[in-house]
Amino acid sequence: MSQSEESTWSVAEAKSRFSDVVSRAVEVGPQTVTRRGRRAVVVVSVQEWERRSRRRGSLADFFAESPLAGSGLRAERSDDLGRPAEL
Repeated sequence: MSQSEESTWSVAEAKSRFSDVVSRAVEVGPQTVTRRGRRAVVVVSVQEWERRSRRRGSLADFFAESPLAGSGLRAERSDDLGRPAEL
């Protein structure tokens, strides 16, 4: 495996060297596995998975922390009911 491909493995390589794939995911970072030359999956450590999938507050928190919070910007709802649809 070349230096530039150190985090990319074919399915065959990943199967035969699964322990290495897991070790590198833990020690180095995400490892990509390709199938027929196309990216298929990424192996990540539990810590990386939890970091990326952790919820960072509620939608209300998101809006409260927005740069537009307190700007006086008001969004008005349109009276337009849309177009008719046949059901």
